[in-house]
Amino acid sequence: MDVMGDKATLFETGRFVLPSGEEPTRDEAVEAAEEARHRLHAEAGDVESMSVLGAMLLRRGDLDGAEPQLRAATAAGDRAAANNLGVLLHQRGYPDEAAGWWRIAAVAGSAAAAHALGRYHRERGDEPAAEYWLRQSAEQGHPLGAYALADLLEHRGDAHAGHWMRAAAERGHREAAYRLARALDRRAGVGEGETALDDAVAAEAAAGTPEAAEAEQWYRQAAARGHRRAALHLGAILERRGELKEAGRWYLTSAKDGEPRAACALGFLLRDAGDTESAAVWWLRAAQDGDGNAANALGALHAERGETQTAERWYRAAMDAGDDNGAYNLALLCVEQGRTAQAEQWYRRAAYAGHREAANALAVLLLQVGDTAGAEPWFSKAAEAGSVDAAFNLGILYAGRGEERVALRCYERAAAAGHTEAALQVGIARLREGDEAAAERHLRCAAGGGSAEAAYRLAAVLDARRPKISEHELGEPSAHAKTECEEWYERAASQGHRRAQVRVGMLAAARGDVVEAARWYRVAAEAGSRNGAFNLGLLLAREGSEPEAAVWWQRAADAGHGRAALRLALVYARRGELAEGQRWADRAVALGPAEVVERAGRLRDALREELSA
Repeated sequence: MDVMGDKATLFETGRFVLPSGEEPTRDEAVEAAEEARHRLHAEAGDVESMSVLGAMLLRRGDLDGAEPQLRAATAAGDRAAANNLGVLLHQRGYPDEAAGWWRIAAVAGSAAAAHALGRYHRERGDEPAAEYWLRQSAEQGHPLGAYALADLLEHRGDAHAGHWMRAAAERGHREAAYRLARALDRRAGVGEGETALDDAVAAEAAAGTPEAAEAEQWYRQAAARGHRRAALHLGAILERRGELKEAGRWYLTSAKDGEPRAACALGFLLRDAGDTESAAVWWLRAAQDGDGNAANALGALHAERGETQTAERWYRAAMDAGDDNGAYNLALLCVEQGRTAQAEQWYRRAAYAGHREAANALAVLLLQVGDTAGAEPWFSKAAEAGSVDAAFNLGILYAGRGEERVALRCYERAAAAGHTEAALQVGIARLREGDEAAAERHLRCAAGGGSAEAAYRLAAVLDARRPKISEHELGEPSAHAKTECEEWYERAASQGHRRAQVRVGMLAAARGDVVEAARWYRVAAEAGSRNGAFNLGLLLAREGSEPEAAVWWQRAADAGHGRAALRLALVYARRGELAEGQRWADRAVALGPAEVVERAGRLRDALREELSA
C-alpha cells in the first residue's frame, strides 16, 4: 500500500547515522534538520508534526519509531496519520486492523485511504464494497483509485471502465496510460496477433486512424514515465513509420529496463543499419531472458557464418522458449546440409504446432520423394492457415491430377492473397474460357508482381485489340506513339522472355528502328529463340549481310524452323550449291508449315531436275 499524506508533503529521508568519515549531502542535511524540527514539535504536542514525522519514519522503514507517532496523531483526528497507520499495520501483517484505520481516514475524506480500503475489499472478493470505496477515491481525483476502479470494472465487463482508465491516465498513472493505448489499438484493429507479423500487418492497416494516433500519444506518455512495454510499442510504431532513430532510442530505453522484446527489436534495427556485432549483443541479452525470436536471430546469424553447431544450439533455445520458428529454422538448416530425414522431423514438429510455412515445406519435401498422398493434407492445412504458397502448391498438385476446376479454385485463393504465379494461372484459365476481362485483370496483377509471362500474355491480349495492319515478317516502317501493349512487351523482354524479345524486335522494325530490332532479335536468338534467329537473319539479309544471315538461319533451322530451312535452300540455290540447296529444301518440307511445304516442295523438285539434267 502507498504511504500518503493529505496535509503535508512526505519526504524521502536519509539516515541520521552515517559511516565514519562521511559528511551528509545537502539534501540529507536538510531532511535531517526537517526531521529534527518535526520531532521537537511532536514532543511538544503538535499533531501535524506527529503525523509528518510518523510518515517520514514509515518511509524510512522504521516501523517501531513511526507507529507511536502515527497512533498519537490519529487519536488527535489526523486523517493522514490514520491512513498511514493502516499502511504500517498492513506491512506488519495485520490487514484487518489496517482496514479499520483506513475506514476511519476514508470516512474523514482521505482519497488515499479509500483507495487502500477498496483494494483490501477486492483482495477478499467483496467487489461491491471494493467498488464503493474505489469510486469514493476516484471521484476525489486520486489516480490510483481511478485506475483500481477501472481495473475492477473492466474485469466485470462494465462499459464505464474506459472512462475511469482515461481519468487515471490523465492524472499521470502510467499503467493506465499504457492500458488505454492498448484498448485504442484493439479498437483500431491492432491486437496481440498470433505472430509478430500478424500484429505488424494489422498495425500497418490501422495506421492513420484517430484511434491509432491517440494510442501513440498515450504510449508516449506512459513511456516517458518509465513504462517499458509502452516504450516497446512506441518504438514499433515509429519503426513502421520509418522514424528509425527515435524508434531505436525507445527500444534502447525499454531494453535497458529489462524488456527482452525491445532488446530483440533493437538488434534487428542495428542489423539493418549494418552493425551486426552490436545487434548480436542485444539478441544475446534478449535470448538469455527467454526471447525465442532473438534466439532465432542468433541462430540465423551463426548459420550465415557457417557456424552450424552454434546455429543449431540457438534454434533449439528458441524452441525451448516456445517459438515454433526454431523447429522450422532447424529444418531449413538440415535441408541445407542434406539431412532430409532430420529436416522432415523438425518440419513435422513445427507443422503440428501450427506453423503454416513448416506445413507447406513439409508437403514440398514429401512431394519431392514421391509421397503425393502424404503431401496433400499438409498443403491443405497450410493453405487453411493462410499460407499463400501452400494454396498455390495445392493448385499445382490438383492440376497434375487433371482436376482443373479444383486447381483453379486453389489458384484463385492464392491470387486473391497476391501470389503472382497463381494470378498468372487464373489469367490463363480465364483466357481459355473466353473471359477476356477477368483474364486481363489477373494478368495485370501477375505482371505488376513481376511475372514476365504474365506481362507477355497481357501485351498479347492488348495487341489483339489494336487495328490490323498489313502483315510482314519484319513489319512495314511506320511512325506511331508507343502503346501500352508495347510497354508490356518491353517489360517482359527486359525480364528475359524470349517471345517478348522477338515481338519487341518486330515492333522496332515496324517503326524503322533497325538497330533496336537487331539488338532484340540477337538477344532472343542467343537465348535460344528460333524465331529470333530467323528474324535476325531476315534483317541482316535486308541490310546486305547474307552470309551472316545464313548463320542465324541455320541455327533456327537446326532448332526446327521450317521457314529458316527454306531461306537456306534459296541461299544455296543462288550460290549454285544445288545439292546443299536440295538438302535444306527437304528439311523445310519436313518441318512445315503448309505454305512452306508447298514452296519448299517446288524448289526441291526444280533443284532435283537441275541436278539430273
